[in-house]
Amino acid sequence: MNGILKSEWIDEECFESFQAAKERIDENGRKLPHDFEARRSMEILRDLERKYNLHPSIKRQEQTGREGLRKVNYPAGNVKQQVSSVVRSCLHNYKCSSYGELRTLLERFNVSIEERTGTVSGRSYAGIVYGAMTDDGYGVGTPFKSSKIGRDVGYRALQKYYEKSKCQLKEEGALDRLRQCVRDAMRPHNTRDEFRRLLKADNIDAIFRINPVGRIYGITFIDHNTGSVANGSLLGKEFSANAFNELYPAPKGMRQVAEQHPEQRREQRSHTANPISGIVDTILDLADMQAYEEQQRRIQRRRKQKRRR
Repeated sequence: MNGILKSEWIDEECFESFQAAKERIDENGRKLPHDFEARRSMEILRDLERKYNLHPSIKRQEQTGREGLRKVNYPAGNVKQQVSSVVRSCLHNYKCSSYGELRTLLERFNVSIEERTGTVSGRSYAGIVYGAMTDDGYGVGTPFKSSKIGRDVGYRALQKYYEKSKCQLKEEGALDRLRQCVRDAMRPHNTRDEFRRLLKADNIDAIFRINPVGRIYGITFIDHNTGSVANGSLLGKEFSANAFNELYPAPKGMRQVAEQHPEQRREQRSHTANPISGIVDTILDLADMQAYEEQQRRIQRRRKQKRRR
């Protein structure tokens, strides 16, 4: 009886293999092309995830396209996976030459980032802490250190990323599109909001940094088409904060704090959230760094011992 069942199972398996092979052959017996099947199936999968707002089905495979980037949705859960997906996608698809520009970019996707540097027991440390934010700029949940995601989003990796981005943004023509779009939107008779709306039509975000009395002291542009993130001074003197402050001066009688720009309030809120957990994460980052350095010393000692033999 067992032999019969085994024989039937083999016949069924062969039949399924035959059916699968037959689907790859046309009516003339020629093999059908099957190149890039994995890529096509993954594109279909990602389309379904975007359509129904699903989390990525493969944990270790991060989204990389700018079009696939979505804001972190804290109530949806799986926050660390959402944050790591956004951070890695931004590092892969955008060029930020400084910590400030990367922070501005990540906040557009409801992700906070903090550099933690200092000295403990006479030893310097440097670490990165990530977290989730709400749409109005408040930190939400408990932030976590970069090592919870991976070394590719840690402090040292970001320093290399900034340097690489600087070189890319300095390449000839790298900022031509962004510079021209900003110049076209700088009309003397429009307002700050109208200026931003004109750039938004070109898929460019303009983020003003404004002090309590309404004066512009900084501006960052995010070109989602080219992945360029640049402050006004990088584009040229005519695009500096002073130039925009003269073009779009603060309304007369503007009240302090009460009339403060939403972008400025967002910045303040994001940097005051969860201070205690930030200190804890800093100490943990230092412990991780010390453990890593000790591991490297042990490896070096073993290599020296092998050479002596």
